[in-house]
Amino acid sequence: MTTAWRQHNRVDLLPEADRFLPALFEAVAEARQSVLIELYLMESGELADRVIEALVAASQRGVAVYLLLDGFGAMGLSGQDRERLIASGVWLRDFNPLGWHSLGRNVSRDHRKLVVVDQRLAFTGGFGAVDEFLAAWFEVAVRVEGPVVDDWVALFAQVWNSPLTRGAPQAPALPSPSGERRHDPGVRARVIWGRGYRFQAIRHSLQERIARAERRLWLCTPYFVPTLGLRLRLQRAARKGRDVRLLLPGRDHDHPGIRYAGQRFYTRLLRAGVRIYEFQPSFIHAKFVVADDWVSLGSCNFDHWSLQWNLEANQEVEDAVLADEVAALFERNFAASREITRESWARRSWWARIRTWLYGTLDGWLTRLR
Repeated sequence: MTTAWRQHNRVDLLPEADRFLPALFEAVAEARQSVLIELYLMESGELADRVIEALVAASQRGVAVYLLLDGFGAMGLSGQDRERLIASGVWLRDFNPLGWHSLGRNVSRDHRKLVVVDQRLAFTGGFGAVDEFLAAWFEVAVRVEGPVVDDWVALFAQVWNSPLTRGAPQAPALPSPSGERRHDPGVRARVIWGRGYRFQAIRHSLQERIARAERRLWLCTPYFVPTLGLRLRLQRAARKGRDVRLLLPGRDHDHPGIRYAGQRFYTRLLRAGVRIYEFQPSFIHAKFVVADDWVSLGSCNFDHWSLQWNLEANQEVEDAVLADEVAALFERNFAASREITRESWARRSWWARIRTWLYGTLDGWLTRLR
């Protein structure tokens, strides 16, 4: 689903943890009314300790703190850490804890990443509260101010109040959106989300932008196992002469089997003229797209889980300045990547071919089972 496009917003690109983590902690430290946090990944460790300390401090000075975690993605958060949060007055809930009630329902996860401070400032991207985000993984976020923040508040409230969410039964009512805030001239932006169970407005929006792109279409995702419709649209755009590029992880990957499964699509994409880059310095966990002067950045990967099952949310922006800034980030990452050409891909080893076939076949079976 989508919200209406809203004018007069400010959106700042925050590439890498050394930019977005300080900004996040500073915003929470300055909170005076409320902090809303929605995360998929949170597990006990150094970064989780820092997050907990910041939330405890906010709660103790009278800020209403609401923490919404996924029931699967946050299984690594210890009971002791949960007790620290609850004892300090943080309102903690879990979305869709795993259970035997409905095995099919277990596949739908809350994969969103969101922080809203005082209903005036929002952050989104692909981040989580696990130690890999401190240095090991490349990630990107955006800081958002303006009328579109109200839509992030409303989206958080939908999941917080969902019948699939458990915990904190006596939590006070969530704060209401704070009303119109203008940044002149500001940028045009909207929130777009998927609510799971094969309804994904993010996918439809991306497909529309691919069809409309006239110059560039650059896409970064850590898990590239796209739907048939998305693959065909990428190939069609490249054949029309559009500059279509994919920025994907290299050998450094937290789930290498997904990488190998996605590689089965390389041959046809390359043949159509799509350029493929595999990032070398580290695992690239970011998810962002630029198509001409349109940018989409948030939690959504371009695999079957995100595109068809998970709760996802992205910030979309139409602005030439931000689009060029995102394109410059792409260019820096392309320079730190290995380009996969038709010639180099044709020379890959027999083991690489067998590995791709094995994982691709397994992914195909899993897709049909869903």
